[in-house]
Amino acid sequence: MTSYNFKQVDVFAAQPFYGNPVAVVLNARGLDVEEMQRIAAWTNLSETTFVLPATVASADYRLRIFTPRQELPFAGHPTIGSAHAILESGLIEPVAGRLVQECGAGLLNLRIEGAGAEQRIFVKVPQPRVQPVDATLYRAIHAALGVQAIGDTSPLLVNVGPVWMVVDVGNGDTVNNLRPDLAAIAQLSTQLHMVGITVFGRALTTAPALCVRSFAPAYGVAEDPVCGSGNASVAAFLAHAGMLDAIGYHYVVSQGRTLGRDGRVWVHVNRADLSVEIGGASVTCIDGTLQN
Repeated sequence: MTSYNFKQVDVFAAQPFYGNPVAVVLNARGLDVEEMQRIAAWTNLSETTFVLPATVASADYRLRIFTPRQELPFAGHPTIGSAHAILESGLIEPVAGRLVQECGAGLLNLRIEGAGAEQRIFVKVPQPRVQPVDATLYRAIHAALGVQAIGDTSPLLVNVGPVWMVVDVGNGDTVNNLRPDLAAIAQLSTQLHMVGITVFGRALTTAPALCVRSFAPAYGVAEDPVCGSGNASVAAFLAHAGMLDAIGYHYVVSQGRTLGRDGRVWVHVNRADLSVEIGGASVTCIDGTLQN
C-alpha cells in the first residue's frame, strides 16, 4: 500500500465550507489513469487533481484533473485550489509571484496576490473560442432550464478547454430560482459535446456584479458550487456580446448560494485581446495522506 500526500481545499472562499472543494493528490507519480479515475469517483467531488512532475522545462508542475466520470483538459477551481495546496505544502516556490501549470489545455500562467488569509490566486484561462447555438435548440434549452425565455443575447458555446453553453437569463433572482431538468441538460450536453450549461444574470445590487450557476450532470456534477471555467466562459460571452462596457472589465461574481455556499470569483478581461483571468481565495479543510 502506497501513501500520497492529500489535501482537500475549499476554493473561491476565505473560510472553510463556503466555496467549492477540490481534492488534491500532491505526489501522484506512480498512479495510472485508471487509479486516478477511481480515486476521483471515490472522493465524489466535482473534481480531483493529481500533481505530477512537469514534462516540459518551462512548467513548474503538471496537473491532471478528473471529474467523477472522466478527465478534463482544464478547470478553474481545481487549478487554483491545486496551486494553493502546492504553495502551502512547500512543494514549489513561485518566481516573482508566478507559477506555470502544465495540463491538458497546455501551459497556463498563474499569479499570486497577497499572502495568508488575504492571498488570491489567479489563472489566465485558455483563449476562449465562441460559437453560436443553433436556434432550433432554443425551445429545448428553455425546457431544460425551466424558463419561458432567455435574455436579449442568444446562448453561446464557449470553449475554454471544457465547453460550456452560456445562457443569459436576465437577473440574479431568476438565476437563483431556477429548477432545471438535469436529465434534459445531460442530453443536450451529450448532443453538443459540452460539459454543461452555465447561466448568469445581473445582480440586483452593485456588488457582486453577476450571479452564476453551472450544471454539468453529464459529467456526474449536478451543480458545480462555484465554477471557474464556467465563469471564464461567462466573461467570454460578455466580451463577445459587447456587454463588458456596462458591467466592467473587472468584476466579482457570486455563486453557490442555492447550495448553501457563498463563493466569490474575481474576473479580469483584458481590453486588448479579450483574454480572461479568474481568481479567488482558497482555504485547506483536510490535510493528510491517501492510501492506495
